[in-house]
Parts: sequence; C-alpha cells; structure tokens
Amino acid sequence: MIRLYDGGVYLVNGTELIPEAENAKIAALTGKTADREEARKGTIAYGILKAHNTSGDMEALKLKFDALTSHDITFVGIVQTAKASGMERFPLPYVLTNCHNTLCAVGGTINEDDHMFGLSAAKKYGGIYVPPHMAVIHQYMREAMAGCGRMILGSDSHTRYGALGTMAVGEGGGELVKQLLCDTYDISYPDVIAVYLDGSPWPGTGPQDIALAIVKAVFKNGYVKNKVMEFVGPGVASMTTDFRNGVDVMTTETTCLSSVWVTDEDTKAWLTEHQRPDAYRKLAPADVVYYDGCVYVDLSTVKPMIALPFHPSNAFEIDELKENLTDILHSVEEEAKKVSGGRAHFTLVDKIRDGELYVQQAIIAGCAGGTYSNVMEAARALKGKNCGCGEFSLAVYPSSQPVFADLVKKGAVSDLMSAGAIIRTAFCGPCFGAGDTPCNNGLSIRHATRNFPNREGSKPGNGQMAAVALMDARSVAATAANGGRLTSAWEMDCWGEVPDYHFDDTSYKNRVYVGFGRQEAGAELIYGPNIKDWPKMGPLAENILLKVCSKIMDPVTTTDELIPSGETSSYRSNPLGLAEFTLSRRDPEYVGRAKAVDQLEKARVNEGVEKELALEPELAGVFECLRTAFGADAVNAAATEIGSVVYAVRPGDGSAREQAASCQRVLGGLANICEEYATKRYRSNVMNWGMVPFQMKGEPAFAVGDYIYVPGIRSALDGDLSAIKAYIVRTNGLEEITLFIGDMTAEERAIVKAGCLINYNRNRR
Repeated sequence: MIRLYDGGVYLVNGTELIPEAENAKIAALTGKTADREEARKGTIAYGILKAHNTSGDMEALKLKFDALTSHDITFVGIVQTAKASGMERFPLPYVLTNCHNTLCAVGGTINEDDHMFGLSAAKKYGGIYVPPHMAVIHQYMREAMAGCGRMILGSDSHTRYGALGTMAVGEGGGELVKQLLCDTYDISYPDVIAVYLDGSPWPGTGPQDIALAIVKAVFKNGYVKNKVMEFVGPGVASMTTDFRNGVDVMTTETTCLSSVWVTDEDTKAWLTEHQRPDAYRKLAPADVVYYDGCVYVDLSTVKPMIALPFHPSNAFEIDELKENLTDILHSVEEEAKKVSGGRAHFTLVDKIRDGELYVQQAIIAGCAGGTYSNVMEAARALKGKNCGCGEFSLAVYPSSQPVFADLVKKGAVSDLMSAGAIIRTAFCGPCFGAGDTPCNNGLSIRHATRNFPNREGSKPGNGQMAAVALMDARSVAATAANGGRLTSAWEMDCWGEVPDYHFDDTSYKNRVYVGFGRQEAGAELIYGPNIKDWPKMGPLAENILLKVCSKIMDPVTTTDELIPSGETSSYRSNPLGLAEFTLSRRDPEYVGRAKAVDQLEKARVNEGVEKELALEPELAGVFECLRTAFGADAVNAAATEIGSVVYAVRPGDGSAREQAASCQRVLGGLANICEEYATKRYRSNVMNWGMVPFQMKGEPAFAVGDYIYVPGIRSALDGDLSAIKAYIVRTNGLEEITLFIGDMTAEERAIVKAGCLINYNRNRR
C-alpha cells in the first residue's frame, strides 16, 4: 500500500506520523506544543542545506557543493564552457567518468578523443579521471565520494546518493560551471516530503519494484516535483544499503530535486567496507519534525512490478498485467502509434502465446540494475538454468570493476554465463540507446532507469520501432530462466541469500587518475577534430521577434525528444554538429526552420535588417504590420532581435543534458514557451543558454510559422515577470497574448540578458 497525505505531517520520535490537522496529539506524546516553523528545521535535509548555504538566508539558498561529477557526453562541454569563462583550476573534487560513449563504436576516433580530452583536463585543472569500462558514474561516486551530510552536483539526472546520506542533485552543465567558477547553486528553500517506509519487502521483491511503485504514485500528480524526498521510518532498516541505493537512484523519475535517507549501522558498514569509515555519521530527523507532505509505503505490500512503455510511471504489478494482458498491451500499442507518428509499426498483443507474454531481450545494467546484490540475486536464480537459444537474450553489466571482480570470485559470473547470459563491462549504454538496441518490433525488459520513447535506440523515422519495459533484476532473471516468458520473481523460491560483498579497489588504484589539488597548469588540453568551441552568441535585445519553429502538444516532452540520445551522443562535443539532431525524432523539420530564422538574425547583425527586409517579403510584412499597430517610430527593425521559439506543453522530463537547450540556442533559439517546465533542471538549462523561459496559460493560439513579437523583454527582466505582453503577428493585425516567467534570481536574469552563461561570466571577469 502506498498512500499520499493531504497537507503536512509531523513525525514524532522517528516512528509516529501525525497529520498537521491533528497536531494536538504531539503535546500528549512529548509534553510540548508543536511549533511548525521550528519543526521544519528538524529534517535531515534542512541540516545539510544549512551547512552548504552561503547566503545567510535559508529561504534563498546559495549552495556550494562538496564534489562534482560528469561523464563523457557532458564533461567536454562543461570544461570548454568553464575555460571560456576564465577557469584556471578545479576548486573542488571533480570526477570525470567515461561510461556513456564507452564503446568508441560511433564516429571514428571521436569518442576516444573525448576521453583523452578528459584525461588532459584532469591533469591540467586537477581532476579525477575514471577510464572507460571501470565504473558507471554513480557507482563510482557511491564507492569513492559520497558520504553522510555531503552534497554532490552532477551533470546527469540520476545523480542520487541519498541512501549514503548525501544530498545529490542532477543538473545541466551550466550549474557545474558555476561551481567551477566558485559561484553558487541558487534555489528557494525546497519543500521536504517524508517517504515513510514501513514493514519489509518480501523475498523476491527488489529495489526496482519499490521504486516503480513510488514513481507510479507520485509522478503524474507532481507530488514531489522539485522537492526533497526524505526516507524515514522503521522499514529503512529492513533493506541493505545496496538495496537502498537501487531505490534511491530511481527517485529522479519522480521529478524530485534530491533525496536523503536516515543512516544507520548498515550505512556505516557499507562505507567501512569501501574503506571510508570517516564518511559515516548518523543522520536522523529531530524528535519532532515537520514535513510538507508524506508518502507512506508499506513495503510488505509491494509486489514485483513492471513499467510498460513509455515511462517509468506506467507501472503495474506483474500479476495485474497478466490478469489483463490483452487490454493493457493494446493500450500501449495505441500509445506507440502516437510515438511513431505513423512512421513505424509496433505491436505487443502478438507477443502473447498461450496466454503468456514473451519478450525478446533482457538487460540488467547501470547505476540501478548493475549493483552487486542485484546481479548476485540474478546469478543465483539462473544457476543451472538455461536462457534458451531462441530469440530471447540476456546481457548483464556489473556497475564497476570492483563489483565485477567480486562477482567473478564468488562464481556468479560463471553461473550467469553458463545459463547463456552475456557479461559486459560497466557501461550506461542500455539506459540511453547506445548499447543492446532491441530488434525492430522487439520488447526488452530491463533493470535500468528509463523506458522513454525510442530511448533504447530505435528510429521511427527510419521505420524502426522497439520499446522497453522496466523490471527488477530478480524478475528479469526469473523471465530469463523461462526463456523469455514474462515471470514474476515470486514464481521462484531462491531469494535473499546473498553472500557479503567484498570491495577491492586495486583496479581503481592502478587505473584511476586522481589529480585533485595537484593541477599541472602548463599541461595542454588534447583536442580531437570533433571538439569545437561554442559559437558566439549575442546579448538579448530590448525587443525580440520569435518565429514558432515547433509546436508540441503532447502532455510531456522528454529531453530525449528534444535532443535524442544514443549515437547522437558522440557529437556532444561539437555544438553545431549535435544541433543537426535537435527534435529529429519528434519534429524532423525543426532544424531547417530554425536555421532559416537564424539566417535572418545573422543578416540583421551583419548587414542590417532593412536590407534583408527587401529580400524577405514575409519579414517585411511582419514589420509593416508591427509599425501599423505601434507607429513607424516605435518599431526599430534593426534593433529587434530575431530568433526561433519552441512551444511544448511540459518540456524537459528526464535527462539533465544541457544540450536539450543549447542545441536550440546555437540554432538561433531565443525562448521556450510552455504551460510548465517538467523539471527545474531543464528550465535552468534554458536560462543558462540565454533563452527566455516563457510560460503561458491555456492552449496557444499560434501555429508553426507564426511570428510572436515581445517588446521590451530586456526591461521586463528587470521587473515584474507575472504578465508580459506579446503579440501574434497576423496578416490582418495583431493578437495580444500574455506570457509570464516564473521566479528568476538576479543572476539568472543577468545570464539571460547577457545571451548565455559564457557571456555573463566573460562580462564579470
């Protein structure tokens, strides 16, 4: 059972939940009257945030983190941006991992060129470099960097180490650049939501099952959006720390800001085994603590789960799915039609044989699935079994070399291989479409983080369509033991006897470059031919003219749709090269439209817009219409910046990748318009790349190809952002609309006016 509380709750002595409306009970328990404002300060999150806040004002936080982390499709752009902004060294530990473009299988030398750039940056600026195949980003950070009471910022959305007492945040690269320049991460104090765990999981129920059940309960209603999830309650002690890590990493899929758990002797033992006993301290809420909401989870009621395409929140109990197999799968097929847009065909009902669903592929991988206990449980389930020699296949990716080594020593790898599983090295590819893409019309079950549309690597534009369902490693293994017949872990009786893990970091000592605090200023950065500087971007003008180049009316638009993952990731070190893929799976005409608008802006800057007006009748007509409405002297074409705009109802769910915004910007984008932003991190990316984060209420009256004129936007950024007049330009006149912008810090306003974070930093220095 999962229950969401209406309104705030008090937690007394770590065990008793009392709704705010019943706070009189607190006096009977403690002898003291409840003081909500004082009790707010009793959360674990408050203590950690206070320790990292530099503003002196807990309502307006300016945070400095203890460490940073990036992988090989984000660190090149971050270092390039920081370098262009004047950075001379890494002022805090910065871990550069190589777990995304690991295979070096796309684009010639460019992946390994990025790796060499990362190593050279670690040497020049004093960083920590984890070579390819050594560890996925979040497993390394758990093993080597996370600690109780710390804060870590990463350029990957699944930056979550709450089960180790670390408040970690996944953001776009711009926020890491700010830390590298000794600036701060600026947010209002977030709400803190208790996740109260009661009972204990049944054998066979794994961390992914718990996580999917929570995601299902809170994603669509936004219950924890941009808030901190604080895991408390007696149920925490029923799970090992390795198990907790698997639940915690999936909190990203709830759209929360961060997470943190109470810590205990098991946390201490885990950190001690990883040779970092000093990283432990006990974290617990105060005797009387107030939370802004509560997610109550009875762990004993959570059954093995499956999240069907195309989102982790599309979750069902496996038993529930089997009872309604045809109806539920048919609904997914209908959703697939929308995803493919008629360009590809995807079916599920035809995968039912004799009343059972058969899948074509299974994967256990990454920061969620590849942990020691998950792989060990799978190995025990498959010992002496046979995956079969048909269409079904299983691949297993241990999350780090130390995990891999211990699995080898304990015979688990041999058991998996004997059953027919393929064992690979630490790699995040299956999570974002750069490894083990299923066959066309195939269904893959995965203990991984996401199952967004086409994230597994298929390309509807080329007539290809596949999909992923998320499951726990235990049910994945049970399915593999039955040759691909969808099977709940509860159908087997082999769970819970996992031998203790032994961490041996010899592989890290021999291969990981640890250079923090000993930068080599004279060292040269090693550039490959695909690594390009950011193109020049100008400051925001007083007035802007926006051409609508894409309008997406889906309820949610993921970052995977804004800029696809998979093989396109190889081009993320080349801003203009990557930009060619913008919206390619969602709106293939967007890039051409945006480029045409950008040419108008380049003509305005280089030649003067009046000359361009004579050559561009459409644009001439737009300015004629504006001058008719506002007066000839009121509209100065030469001083009106021209750019593209994307409308989406709720953009930015999913990845932290800043390229979802930067690709729009380098193509001449000046703004986004939406009903709301799906995540804080995408909105931050929009602002850090100098685009205006507009919002509007109601369905937009404009269409692709329309122009929207926003006069005085630069001045508006100095004042009230709640109502900004804009005008859709029609051939018969103007249609006034009202836009607004959510809260922006003074620094965010200055960044947008400067045209991007790079310009802002250059101006300051």
